[in-house]
Formats: sequence, structure tokens, C-alpha cells
Amino acid sequence: MADTTNIFINNCVDAPRLGKIRALPNVRVEVIERAIDEEVEHWRILDDRAADTHMLVDCFPPENLDDMRSLRLLQLSSVGYNQILGRGLAERGVRVCNGAGEFDVPIGEWNIAMLLNLQRDLRGMLRNQASQTWDRSARFQSEMAGRVVGIWGYGGIGRETARLCKAMHLAVHVMTRDGVKPRTNIYCVPGHGDPEGVLPDRVFVAGQERDFLRDLDFLIVAMPLSPATEGIVGADELAALPPHAFVLNPARGPLIEEQALVAALRDGTIAGAALDTHYAYPLPPEHLLWHFPNVIITPHISGSNLSPHFKTRLWDIVYENARRLVSGEPLLNELTPDQLRGR
Repeated sequence: MADTTNIFINNCVDAPRLGKIRALPNVRVEVIERAIDEEVEHWRILDDRAADTHMLVDCFPPENLDDMRSLRLLQLSSVGYNQILGRGLAERGVRVCNGAGEFDVPIGEWNIAMLLNLQRDLRGMLRNQASQTWDRSARFQSEMAGRVVGIWGYGGIGRETARLCKAMHLAVHVMTRDGVKPRTNIYCVPGHGDPEGVLPDRVFVAGQERDFLRDLDFLIVAMPLSPATEGIVGADELAALPPHAFVLNPARGPLIEEQALVAALRDGTIAGAALDTHYAYPLPPEHLLWHFPNVIITPHISGSNLSPHFKTRLWDIVYENARRLVSGEPLLNELTPDQLRGR
């Protein structure tokens, strides 16, 4: 008789896909169902179950993760994976998959919304409306077509943003560590993104950062946060942008050095910014970033677990990886050992 694969799920539940997992051969599933917007950072799996769990689904692993001696796969419900760095999973041979692809569509749409709002200075028009000011200045009438958008990082969010940008006749330049390639075994909403990696007009690799930055009208930061990427955009990188360029950060706040960003906005080194990710949660009322007239701040809502399709997309990944684990097929969204070590 084949061995049973024990799956423990501590997350919101999509009943139809959970049913499909339960129907897999030789699978036993235990579920702690919680609200879709509830993230439990500190929890423990009961000791008598910890040792026998083969696949765990959660955003934050339990505090007694080391007791899970049979664990083969940790399926994160989040795209980010900072919460599992330093837990020795690569050394134990535990495979980890994330939720890449869950938020590509809404974050891509946020990027486009911010491009348009910054380009036409929507904040300025709203201030004029509030003060009953009739101002038909040229800055409110500019066009997007033909502008150059630089995307630093070309994962799912970057690829979906590129797809939308190309539909608007924007030039897309991409900065990656080692070039753009087709993606396999990465979750992608059908009809979205750039799975084949064919959309960028120009691709830059490590060592070409200044060449990438110097011709941009917009810079979109679209990479995971790790020890290797924290502060990757600093004073020198911001100074390399043209002074008319805008910066968008829907990824993680610390990818951009905080004081360098404040100084660039204060000194006019860049034209403005749209920020959905921040340096503190919530961003304190006294923080200088609130007060720049050319900065749009949103409270980390470009893509979140309250997005309308989050649960179904997450459970597409959970089901598919449960099926693949049982059948021995390559997993979706598997992180490399270097990624698990924060490199």
C-alpha cells in the first residue's frame, strides 16, 4: 500500500479545490480554517501532528517548525518569503513554494493607474478642484504613448506590467540579474503576463544599471526583498534617473533607501513617486513622505489577500502543488536553495 501524504492547512479555504485535494490518492488533509484577512504569525502545530506532516500550507510557519521532521513541502500563501529566511529549510532539504502569480493582475493594474496619475498630475487637479481653481496647464494634458518604462525585476508582476504597458504603446526596458528567459513551472493567470519573455524592448543585466536608468520616464521596482536586494535603489541610482522621471514601488519599501528617496524628492532629483509599500506599517503621520505634493501614497493595497481573486488563485497553486507532490512532478513556484538562504 502506498504511503499516505499528510497535508496540514492553516489558511483560508476554497471548498471546491479543497475537495479536489481530498480526492487525491493516498492523501490525508487536516485544515484550520481562518478568515481570508487573518494572518497568524505566532502559532504552533500540535506536537503529535508536527512530526507526521509532509506538506504545510500557511503564510507564517509554526514556531515549532523544527519539530516537523517529515516535512517535505512548505507552501506559502504569500509571495514574499522573508519570514522563512534563516530557518534552515534548504539545509534540511525542505522544499518551499510561494504564492507568486496571485497578485500579478491587480498590482499590474495599480502600476498602470499610478503611471497615468503621475503623468497627468492627478493630485494637482484634485487640489485645484478642492480650491475651485480652473487651471488648464500643459502638465495636465500630456500623453503616455511613447514614454519609456523601466521595470527592475522581471517576475510575474513585471511581466504583467509589461503586457499592459505594451498595449498602451509604451517602451519597456527591463533590468534583471542575468537576462530574460521563458518561465516554466511558475503560476500565471491564463492570458496574462509574458511567460515567453518576449515583450521587453531592451534588456539590461547586472553591471548595466546606469545604462538602464538614464533614459527612463518611469522606474517600477518589482523584485522580492532579500538581504541581496535591500537598498538596491539608493542615492546613486536615483541620481542616475532623468530629473523628469517618476519612481513606483509596489514591491517592498526597503528596496529603496528611505533617506535617499526623501532627499531625491526634496531636491528635485526625481519628479515624484507612487508608493504602495513602506518603511513602517502604518506609515507614521509625521513621516515626510506624506507631505510631498508629487507623491501618491497607498496603504499596501495594490495586491493583498483582500483582492477579489486571491483565494481562488492561491488554491489553484495549493491544489496543483499537492497533486504534483503526490505524483512526483516538478512543483509550481519552487524557491531555490539560494533564495531560501537570502541570496
